[in-house]
Amino acid sequence: MARILVVDDEQKMVTLLQGALKHQGHEVEGVFGGREALDLVDVGHFDVVVTDLRMEPVDGMAVLAGVRERSPGTQVIVLTAYGEVKTAIAALQGGAFQYLTKPVNFQEVSHVVDQALAGRDRDRENHALRKAVASLTGHQVLVGESPATQTLRSVIARVAPSDATVLIRGESGTGKEITARAIHVASSRSTAPFVAVNCAAIAETLLESELFGYRKGAFTGADTDREGLFEAAQGGTLFLDEIGEAGPGVQAKLLRVLEEKRINRVGDPVERRVDVRVVAATNRPLESAIAEKTFREDLYYRLLVFPIDVPPLRDRTEDVDLLADHFLAQYGRPEEHLPPATLDRLRAYSWPGNVRELRNLVERAHILAGDGPIGDRDVIVDVTGVRPERSPAAVGEDLNLDNNARLLITAALDRASGNKSLAARMLGITRRTLYSRLKLLGMEEE
Repeated sequence: MARILVVDDEQKMVTLLQGALKHQGHEVEGVFGGREALDLVDVGHFDVVVTDLRMEPVDGMAVLAGVRERSPGTQVIVLTAYGEVKTAIAALQGGAFQYLTKPVNFQEVSHVVDQALAGRDRDRENHALRKAVASLTGHQVLVGESPATQTLRSVIARVAPSDATVLIRGESGTGKEITARAIHVASSRSTAPFVAVNCAAIAETLLESELFGYRKGAFTGADTDREGLFEAAQGGTLFLDEIGEAGPGVQAKLLRVLEEKRINRVGDPVERRVDVRVVAATNRPLESAIAEKTFREDLYYRLLVFPIDVPPLRDRTEDVDLLADHFLAQYGRPEEHLPPATLDRLRAYSWPGNVRELRNLVERAHILAGDGPIGDRDVIVDVTGVRPERSPAAVGEDLNLDNNARLLITAALDRASGNKSLAARMLGITRRTLYSRLKLLGMEEE
């Protein structure tokens, strides 16, 4: 049983909500205005506050702000008219647990109240657990101490405890999935599954069945019923990477599940309720996709409840040292650091491949150095990524791209004793790409 406060300027609505929640065994008080609600919060504790947004003179946003200030542990659920998306988003960003649209489905209100209470309890239980695990492992999900990284860490800490949908934006290789995992770990869902799927890597027809599951006989090869990733992530977080690459059919279904928390498996008329937090990511502006009619605007605003921008590595080069040490430790060199001259060179680099490129560079240096310490000559940087105002240490006298590509390929093949697979790894490309470049540069016979 929980103590719940219902706030609405319509007496009939207060009465109906009180009845529905009392039927669930809760202790419920009701008031007909925002001022009265805040007065009650001042003198007594409530586990959950359910408030309408449109009230005068003290509206629901003021109630939300007042509850957050007076009783941070109280969950707030807001009720808003259908279609007021911007207001609902503002409420979520202000700390509301969830919003529901009018006309109210009383069964849904009871369900969301139960979710809010469960989230509060899990928060209390998991806070100590996460603290203990962190102290034992020393694990730092987001490596770096630059102002940009500290800001990102602060934003994650603010949104993680809520159940708000998050849209992570950033260039390829910046660490969008790491950001999503950090949100999950810091949330009340941390003990439930974190499930990730790359929407760009799966064809639309397969992506639909992968996300939502399918019924036996729904299509050729569907020999048994199968649950999808939404069901697999029940109670946890589903990370949709490269959401802009999802096709129109999948977008329509995603919009429905975000609005109604229900899915249908492919070929199955039975509706299934899912309790999943959605975190999506994109490396290209979805606004452009909307203009090109390849992405739904209504889905975009459903995802844009809480946007997070992950900064590129060139905007936080102060983190290069710590990141390099982090990757060295992963490759079995916990006590080793890159030479100071090498770090100076890396901080002058523009990192088009971001953190992923740095990780590949450190792995390549680890392979080249073998059993010895890593030297400056082992750290090979793609010359096309250097900032114009500073010159790299290992570039040819001219800046002709083909000539310098020949130099790098030749150096890699020399160090790899002609082993093309190893040379390709040193260069951060695939063996097939290396063969293509050899052919393009006329170096096949060499």
